Amino acid sequence: MPPRPAPFPLVALVGPTAVGKTALSLRLARELHAEIVSVDSVQVYRGLDVGSAKPTAAERAEVPHHLIDVADPDEPFDAADFARRAAGVIRAVRARGRNVLLVGGTGLYLRALLRG
Repeated sequence: MPPRPAPFPLVALVGPTAVGKTALSLRLARELHAEIVSVDSVQVYRGLDVGSAKPTAAERAEVPHHLIDVADPDEPFDAADFARRAAGVIRAVRARGRNVLLVGGTGLYLRALLRG
């Protein structure tokens, strides 16, 4: 196995639903030896699949994805919850020697993670 590059600062791919983030994120994740952290306030909820443009099971099997289907729709989940969980995921991914690619369109979640 070739040596992996050292982790670099977080890379974020952001934009509205249905602009091609998923396809691009898969390509980037492969190139960057990265795992994807979803930054989407709808994709965190189990069962909210219509209109959320969640990656397919095949796409998720191709590249590890995190913070998708982690809460029930009747369960409170806010930007602070996201930031806490995302920080833990980022630490774990980096501990495995992988990079992190943040992908989504919820600016509030992204700001909570990056700025507190």
